[in-house]
Amino acid sequence: MTTASEARSPLLSPPTGADLLAEYRPAADRAFLTGPTRSLLAEGRYLSVHDPAEAGRMLTAARADLPAPVLVGAIPFSPDRPAELFVPERVRHAAPVAASLRALPAPDAPAAGPWTRRPVPAPDDYRAAVAEAVRLMGEDPSLAKVVLARTLELGSPGGTDIPAMLRRLLHRDPHGYTFAVPAGGTATLIGASPELLVSRRDRHVVSNPLAGSAARSSDPAEDRRRAEALARSEKDLAEHAFVVDAVRRALAPHCADLVVPERPSLIRTAAMWHLSTTVTGTLRDPSTSALDLALALHPTPAVCGTPTDRARDLITTLEPFDRGLYTGVVGWGDASGDGEWVVTLRCAEADGDRLRLFAGAGVVAASVPEDELAETGAKFRTFLHAVGLENSE
Repeated sequence: MTTASEARSPLLSPPTGADLLAEYRPAADRAFLTGPTRSLLAEGRYLSVHDPAEAGRMLTAARADLPAPVLVGAIPFSPDRPAELFVPERVRHAAPVAASLRALPAPDAPAAGPWTRRPVPAPDDYRAAVAEAVRLMGEDPSLAKVVLARTLELGSPGGTDIPAMLRRLLHRDPHGYTFAVPAGGTATLIGASPELLVSRRDRHVVSNPLAGSAARSSDPAEDRRRAEALARSEKDLAEHAFVVDAVRRALAPHCADLVVPERPSLIRTAAMWHLSTTVTGTLRDPSTSALDLALALHPTPAVCGTPTDRARDLITTLEPFDRGLYTGVVGWGDASGDGEWVVTLRCAEADGDRLRLFAGAGVVAASVPEDELAETGAKFRTFLHAVGLENSE
């Protein structure tokens, strides 16, 4: 069968991001990523990379067979877990899907079932974990923040239509970072993250940490009130400041002319308002790659906590599941060192008839367990919408 991009002359009409998305099919040797600057479709597995520290050497070696090798995939939350990265045999680039979204038919509204649903942990257990974290912060002032997550396990006998889910995610939030990459075995990691961990183009470096969130409202007046309340919230501003300071300290050894705005701005997705700060700088050493910077930043307090080691230990104690690739890093990098890596948020792991959703909330000393539970519920809405279950867990 002739594909959309094969049917045209590349000299007359190069493929669009929508074309690449239309050709994507989930497989262990395929990946699709799109964001504000470009779309990428990777096909074929030239080699696998399970240790991110080896990526630069492997990309250099791949130049013997590939004219412009690229690394794509995901890095897990835990440093003890292997990465799911690979160098594809073929990579095609295009403009962001948002630029050609009108050419991409909106998928039919998904049926609301039959889906089974199982929250892990149960809501009462999640409230108890938040309360325990707040108690420990009261006993140990050095523990400033911990991010506690929960999952929602969905099951459907019909399985998951991943390309259709990608289209629904893109129509809902066209300007974020949408991805589908191999997650090990037959699983696929699919998501629509709002948060750029770091990008590098030549010597220009950008990071856009997000921390501090509020659920959107369908009522415009209430939605505006929630945004204004978030911008004034002492609790959320303090949480955001933890993250921005950590990003600044991680980038400072690598960047000159580092610019960090004094106050955050507000950005929105279809489901959430977020406090946002865009940090920019100039790379000191041109041999430092985007992946090197991502590894220096990961994990930020936005997905782990402060201090990192103490927060990670508490996550291991209080979360009754393995995060895997959730709150890790997903993206691409090339042999010249350029690349774009985003925080693995608003994501799910799809495997056969199972879809495992993830959401987390930053817990600080002023946190209220019921509020943090509500925040995770609001974050689940990105994927619940994609499967027709937006208004119910």
